[in-house]
Amino acid sequence: MRSILILTVASTLIVSGCGGWRDARVNPSNWFGGSRPAPVEADASATANPLIPERRSILQRDRSERYDGTLVAEITALAVEPTSTGAIVSVTGLTDRQGAFDVRLVGDNDGEPVDGLLRFSLRALQPGDQGVGTGTARTVRAGAYVSQNVLERTTRIEVLGARNSLVTRR
Repeated sequence: MRSILILTVASTLIVSGCGGWRDARVNPSNWFGGSRPAPVEADASATANPLIPERRSILQRDRSERYDGTLVAEITALAVEPTSTGAIVSVTGLTDRQGAFDVRLVGDNDGEPVDGLLRFSLRALQPGDQGVGTGTARTVRAGAYVSQNVLERTTRIEVLGARNSLVTRR
């Protein structure tokens, strides 16, 4: 018992003396020394961050991009939820196949009502090589904000799908 205690105390003292290993020359992590900042020649043509697009700000969507979404097969639910500055149009739809992505509620006529009708279409990018899947796997949701100014000129909101449409009245 006494020899185990002596061995434990001796090994503790030996290990505690190894604290200088981190600064020792035999430590391979010290062979190249520490890193230091070095100046880099700036490219005159690169004035902006290449990861940030130049044509649009962070808060605005690029209107020139082309969206190739197709109509969702069936619209299953439509709700207009009021907010303090307008309303949010929430739509649930059912696609033909699972795997739809980038679902958008696209406003017709640039989101302006025509004769009191504000029309949207539910669109998604839908891969053709996916399986049919269950109804839950094919369910998609999207929403769009409508300002109070647009709501004042709107009496009906309609959302179009490929096979049906839903309308809500004010």
